[in-house]
Amino acid sequence: MTKSTLLAFAIKEFREIVPPTVFFAVGFNLIVLTTDLILADYLASFGNFIVVTMAALVVGKAVLVANALPFLRRFDTAPLIRPVLFKTIVYWAVVFLVRFLEKLVEYFCAGGTLGGISEYVAIHFSWHRFAAIQIWIFVLFLIYTAVAELNARLGAGELLKIFFTKRSPESKATIWAKTSRSHDRSD
Repeated sequence: MTKSTLLAFAIKEFREIVPPTVFFAVGFNLIVLTTDLILADYLASFGNFIVVTMAALVVGKAVLVANALPFLRRFDTAPLIRPVLFKTIVYWAVVFLVRFLEKLVEYFCAGGTLGGISEYVAIHFSWHRFAAIQIWIFVLFLIYTAVAELNARLGAGELLKIFFTKRSPESKATIWAKTSRSHDRSD
């Protein structure tokens, strides 16, 4: 592999990992912030912003891994709800597996054995916390995937233009009429 090919690959991977990582870093940090605000009345603190930002990197990498799965594009031509739900479930499952395996690796690094896995999971594993985090991951993936799929359907970068460029002085009714006429002609 040449230097330029390796550099192009690294840049491509970086561009793919940045959007989900930033999205989940913001989402996770908002969850931690609001949880800390709620628990402040009870003089308790929940989390660490650095830890959840690192977790966003894990989720971003899980998105890259899931995107490499050949069956992920199965519903790309279906109505938008299908690829959104399908990809959300696949992404969620990949993150579930990564998070669970991460806990098992921690267990083995602490001297755990294969025979002790069931006892460790039953006694030391916080299923309530794990489930709460997985629920939020699902909700955030649903939002992320919906926006990513909408952006893909509109054309790469069009969603950014819609959100961040100034509208023309045409009224909404004029734009709607033009859009309706163009759709009528294409039918």
